[in-house]
Amino acid sequence: MFAPVLRAFDQIEDPTVFGVLLKSLLLSAACFALLSGGSVYELHHVLASHGWVAWLAGILGGAAALAAAIWLFMPVAVLIASAFMEPVCRAVERRWYPSLPPPAGARFAIQIWDGVVVACILLGLNLVSIMLALLIPGIGLLLGWAITAWALGRGFFVAVAMRRMSRDAAAALYRRHRGVILLQGAALTLIGYVPLANLLLPVLAPACMVHVLMQHERS
Repeated sequence: MFAPVLRAFDQIEDPTVFGVLLKSLLLSAACFALLSGGSVYELHHVLASHGWVAWLAGILGGAAALAAAIWLFMPVAVLIASAFMEPVCRAVERRWYPSLPPPAGARFAIQIWDGVVVACILLGLNLVSIMLALLIPGIGLLLGWAITAWALGRGFFVAVAMRRMSRDAAAALYRRHRGVILLQGAALTLIGYVPLANLLLPVLAPACMVHVLMQHERS
């Protein structure tokens, strides 16, 4: 059941995949340095003023900004993975499915647009789940997990499938195997909640979905 995820883990040491991982780590670090740096700047700015209320507000605001940056890691990971998906998919196919013909599916612009749309939807829904987590902690956490499982499952499966078929065909294949695909998305989401392991998502997600596609393309 979880063979796709395990195979994706097994290929992290592949030179191509590892190179993409390093690039994604640098981009992730840059994104969160900007977010964290902005929150720290605001914190010092508030602390420079007088009064314990301003001081407390700065502490809480800085902590909230850092927490939001961590919570919003998934949308950033989706965008990064979409940008570097092609070399990861080619590396997986080269190792596990060497007899496959070169990919010839939906136009590249359509593939990029679909990835951006999924990432934007994920970002918006995650913002909603943040508010719910503050109001109703249990519900918000469960909703955030479900949203991310859908985005990683549906988003990356369709993106990977569109390399070899039209968008309509990829979406139809997703609907036929929605349960299995979302299960893989749920497993990837759990990995995303583990510190340090979540940094692997930009390469794990597309690699995993290549295996899922190969298992179900002709079923």
